[in-house]
Amino acid sequence: MKRYLQSNIFDDLNKKMIVLTGPRQVGKTYLSQQLMKNYINPVYLNYDNYNHASIIRNYSWLPISDYIVLDELHKMPEWKAYLKGLYDTKRKEQSLLVTGSARMDTFRQTGESLAGRYFHYRLHPLSVSELKEQMSADEALIMLNRLGGFPEPFLSGSEREASRWRNQYFTDIIREDILDFSRIQEVRSIKLLVELLRERTGSPLSLNSLAGDLQISPHTVRKYLEILESLYVVFLIRPYHRNIARSLLKEPKVYFFDSAYIKGDEGARLENTVACCLLKHCHYQQDLEGRNMKLSYLRTKDKREVDFLISENDLPTEMIEVKFSDKNLSKQLLYFKERYPHIKAVQIVQNLMQEEYRKEKDVYIRKAGLYLSELDFSSPP
Repeated sequence: MKRYLQSNIFDDLNKKMIVLTGPRQVGKTYLSQQLMKNYINPVYLNYDNYNHASIIRNYSWLPISDYIVLDELHKMPEWKAYLKGLYDTKRKEQSLLVTGSARMDTFRQTGESLAGRYFHYRLHPLSVSELKEQMSADEALIMLNRLGGFPEPFLSGSEREASRWRNQYFTDIIREDILDFSRIQEVRSIKLLVELLRERTGSPLSLNSLAGDLQISPHTVRKYLEILESLYVVFLIRPYHRNIARSLLKEPKVYFFDSAYIKGDEGARLENTVACCLLKHCHYQQDLEGRNMKLSYLRTKDKREVDFLISENDLPTEMIEVKFSDKNLSKQLLYFKERYPHIKAVQIVQNLMQEEYRKEKDVYIRKAGLYLSELDFSSPP
């Protein structure tokens, strides 16, 4: 299966170094190795492999190598300085791709700047739009809600196999990756935080409440959330605060990159899947087009809320309310639409027989699967 970034990355490899990040097992290694087919003398090296690490440190790959993949390089001491030196001295005809599971710019290592030497791509799990050539939009959405968007569990088609994969996946993250960021005595608290977050997806988070449940400080909760974000376990979206209302609250909402991991009903999983698809679209626009697109949500002090808001250059362009089966117009969506008529308003519903446009309210009611399938990674929704 060809991933959605493959052609874009191949084009950019001729221009600069590529830094490809994303969650564990999202397909970074697969994509980088698929690109090897375009080269005569490619080489793949993983820093987790002892022999590969020695080759990397000593620059001892074959000089004729025309495509060099360096995987998990952020685990190497002073990797930024290493990459700067490698990029500045490599032969012009050599293409260089660096991958990592965590956001490489958040690691504690300091060193030389890589500014101007690379393009950064973020690879996301599968989405409705990416799957539209393999299956119908409705089928893709149902499977993403049930199995999540990571390739291995999704392609298994089995909830049993997906559950087995998921248990091992989160065990590995807690046992290995979290220790890169924190002390071993903190791992238990982070694990408990993950369990709490699984039940609170889509709701504004109170750091004070979480701190009380975990018996730690709000500052520490914030630190742990940053670690989970850096490892692409969760992502936070925050309330939009410009040109809307001064009363908007600041609490973020949390979503998991793996929709099937959350604890909730079908509606909760649907909202999480929609969040994943919208974030993937915004990141594509940022990484490929250089557009300043952002995913937020709307909420006032009296708890009027719309699930998602897409903005560009800090100007809101579209607000999206998510429903599992109710096609009655959301009162919250109408509230914001009446006050900010210039913002496009869409209510997406998974179980919907017929799409429609309510002209008197200027609101679109769309099938969730079809709407998400149209996020084609080339233009705003």
